[in-house]
Amino acid sequence: MATTAQLFEEPFDADEYIERLAWRTPGGGSKGGAEAFDPKRLLEEFENHIEELKQLDEKIQRRVEKLEHQCHREAKEFAHKVQDLQRSNQVAFQHFQELDEHISYVATKRLMTYFNEFLDGDLRSDVFNNPDKIKEAADIIQKLHLIAQELPFDRFADVKAKIASKYHDLERQLIQEFTAAQRRGEIGRMREVAAVLLHFKGYAYCVDVYIKQCQEGAYLRNDVFEDTAVLCQRVNKQVGEVFSSPETVMAKLIQNIFENKLQAHVKEKLDETRHSDVEQYLKNLYDLYSRSTALATKLTEFNLGSDKHTFLSKLIKSIFSSYLESYIDMERDYLRTRGAMILQRYYDSKNHQKRLIGTGSIQELKERIRQRTNLPLGPIIDTHGETFLSPELVVNLLQETRHAFERCNRLSDPSDLPKNAFVIFLLLVDHLCVEHIDYALEIGLSAIPSSDAKNANLYFLDVVQQANSIFHLFDKQFNDQLMPLISSSPKLAECLQKKKEVIEQMEVKLDTGIDRTTNCMVGQMKHILTTEQKKTDFRPEDENNVMIQYTTACSKVCAYVSRQVEHVRKSMDGKNVDTVLTELGVRFHRLIHEHLQQYSYSSMGGMLAICDVAEYRRSAKEFRVPLVLQLFDTLHALCNLLVVAPDNLKQVCSGEQLTNLDRNLLHAFVQLRVDYRSSRLGRHFS
Repeated sequence: MATTAQLFEEPFDADEYIERLAWRTPGGGSKGGAEAFDPKRLLEEFENHIEELKQLDEKIQRRVEKLEHQCHREAKEFAHKVQDLQRSNQVAFQHFQELDEHISYVATKRLMTYFNEFLDGDLRSDVFNNPDKIKEAADIIQKLHLIAQELPFDRFADVKAKIASKYHDLERQLIQEFTAAQRRGEIGRMREVAAVLLHFKGYAYCVDVYIKQCQEGAYLRNDVFEDTAVLCQRVNKQVGEVFSSPETVMAKLIQNIFENKLQAHVKEKLDETRHSDVEQYLKNLYDLYSRSTALATKLTEFNLGSDKHTFLSKLIKSIFSSYLESYIDMERDYLRTRGAMILQRYYDSKNHQKRLIGTGSIQELKERIRQRTNLPLGPIIDTHGETFLSPELVVNLLQETRHAFERCNRLSDPSDLPKNAFVIFLLLVDHLCVEHIDYALEIGLSAIPSSDAKNANLYFLDVVQQANSIFHLFDKQFNDQLMPLISSSPKLAECLQKKKEVIEQMEVKLDTGIDRTTNCMVGQMKHILTTEQKKTDFRPEDENNVMIQYTTACSKVCAYVSRQVEHVRKSMDGKNVDTVLTELGVRFHRLIHEHLQQYSYSSMGGMLAICDVAEYRRSAKEFRVPLVLQLFDTLHALCNLLVVAPDNLKQVCSGEQLTNLDRNLLHAFVQLRVDYRSSRLGRHFS
C-alpha cells in the first residue's frame, strides 16, 4: 500500500488522503484531461484499497489486544513486588524503632549517670575534666540543662544550680574558643564551635562577638561607605563557611553597621552644619543619603533573607527619617534666602536701589491705561543704557534651582515629590521671573522716552533681547528638570498654568514696550525730517542748477532706519522679527507719506521727491517684509504724479500700480504740484 504510511501522519487529513490515492491511480486523476479519466478503474482501486484497510484494521486490533494482555500481566507482577517491598519496609521500621529505643535507653542511662555526678557534687567523668572533650561535654550539659528545667525547684534546686553553672561555664569557654579561633583565622575550628553553640542560649552572643571582632581595623580610611562595602565583601564568604544560617548573620552585621557606624557618621556630619550653614547641610544631606542608598544597592548582592530590599530601606529610613521630614522646609527657607541674596548682590553692584513696583488693583488699573493709551505712567527714568538683566545672576539662580530639584528628587518621599518640586518652582518664578525679569521690564518701560523726545536712546529692545534669552533658559529648566518630577501628578496642570500666567504677563509688557519703542523710532524720524527738510528742497529757486539726488533729510532718516532695523533683528527671534519690522515699516511709510503731503512740488522738486522715495524704498528692502516694500513701491508710483506731463496724467493714473487706489488719494498728490491750477489738472478728477 503506497499511501498506508500517510494513515499514521499527524495531523491526518482524509480529503487529502483520498486525493492522493486518486492521483496515483492510472486514469483516476486529472492528468491527460477528461478523455484519460477512467471511473471504473478508479472505483476498482477504491474497493481494493478499502479491503486492504479492513485487513490492516484487523491486524492492528490483534496487536492492541496482545499489548493490553501483556500490560495486565505486568501490572499484576508489579503489584506483587510492591507488596513484598511494603512487608520488608515494615520489618526494617520495626528494627529501627527497637534500635532507637535501645539507643535512647543507653543515652538516657548515660545521662542519668552524669546527672548523678551533679547530684553528688563530684564530676568524676573524664568528659567534664578533659579540655579536648569540650564538644562532647557541651552536648551532654546542654541536654542535662533541658532536663533540669523540667525538675521541681524545691527538691532539685541544688542540682539545677550546679548544672546551670556548668552550662554557663562551658558556654563561656566555647565563646572564648570561638573568639580565639577567629583571631587566628581558623575557619574550620570556628565552624565546629559555632555548630556546638547553636543549641546554647549564648549563640546570639557568639554572633555579636564575631560581628564586633570582624569590624576591628576595618574603618581606617576616612570613607565609612567604602570601608563598609569592602568589609561586607570580605566577611560574606567567611560567614557562609562558619555559620549554618549565614543570611541571618550577614543581616545582623549590616544592621549593626548602619545603626552604629553609619548613624554616628551621618549625625556628626549633619548636626555640625544644620544651624550654622544650611547650604552645606543640604549638600551633606544629599551626599550622605545618596551614598547610603548606593551602598544599600551594593549590599543587595549578598544573601540577607527573602526581603532584603525592604530590610535595607528600613535601615536607611531609621537613620534619615528625622532629617527627611524637615527637608523641604529647610530647602524652601534656603532658596528664599539665597535667591534674595543673589538679587540684592546684583543690584548693589549696580549701585541701584530697587523701586517699589505697585501691586494689586491700582497697578492693574495703571497697566490697563498704559495698554490702551500707550503712555508712560510715572516719571521717565534714565537708565543710562542699563537693562538691569544679568546673565550671571540668572545662571546662579538656575544653578541653585537645579541643585534643589536634584535634592528634591533624591530626598522626597515619592508621594510628596510633585508637591515639593512645585514649591521649588514657585520660588524660581518669584526670584527669576517676578523679581528680576518683570522688574527689568517695568524699569525698561519707565525708561522709554516720549515719542517727541529729541535724541532718545532706545534701550528697551536690549531688554527684550536679554529677557527672551533668559526665558529660554527658564523654559529649558522647566522641561528638563521639573517636568520629570511632576509629569504623572496633578501638579503638572498647576505648573503649566503658572508658567502660562508668567508668559502672558511678560508678553503684555514686552508688547507695550515694543509698541512705545516703535513710536519713539517714528518720532525720531519725524524729528529729523522736521529739522532737516526745507521747503526749497522740493521747490528750488534755480530749477536749472539743481543736482538730481536725494535730500539730506532723506539721507539721515534712511541711516537712522537702517540702524533700528539692525537693532530689531539682534533683539528679536523667530516670527517676532517680522512682526515688529512689519509694524515699524508700516509706520515708517505712513510718516513719509504724510510728510510728503506737506510740500508743494515744482517739476524739478518732483524729481527730487522721487529720488528721496527711491532711497526710502531701498531702506524698505532692508526690512525684508513684502508688505512694506509694496507700500513704498506704491508711494514711488504716486510721486510720479508730481512730474508727469499734464496730458499724460490721466493715463498714468490708470496705470497698473495706481488704478486700484482711491481717486481722492491720487487727486491729493496731484494737488501738490505748483502747476495744479495753471494747468487745470483738477479737471481730470471732476
